[in-house]
Amino acid sequence: MTFFIILGYVSLAFKIYSFMLIAYILMSWVPAAQNSAIGRMLEKVCEPYLGIFRKFIPPLGMIDISPIVAIFMLNFIERGLYIVIQKIYFMFA
Repeated sequence: MTFFIILGYVSLAFKIYSFMLIAYILMSWVPAAQNSAIGRMLEKVCEPYLGIFRKFIPPLGMIDISPIVAIFMLNFIERGLYIVIQKIYFMFA
């Protein structure tokens, strides 16, 4: 039972962060939104993660594809974490 609760919390955390990333990306289209309190908060939370991908993935013309890769990588990390939690849980269960 606790295994599913842990997975639920992990899933919720990753979903919230994914939505925060998407909101931050959409806010980049509206400069006034980025200067709001929510925009500055999202920048502090999302930019360190997105910055990792922006170092390695150059924009294609005027299109920055690094956020797409970042979201896919976040999903990949979430699935990997599920496997690790499952292995640890069943090792001690």
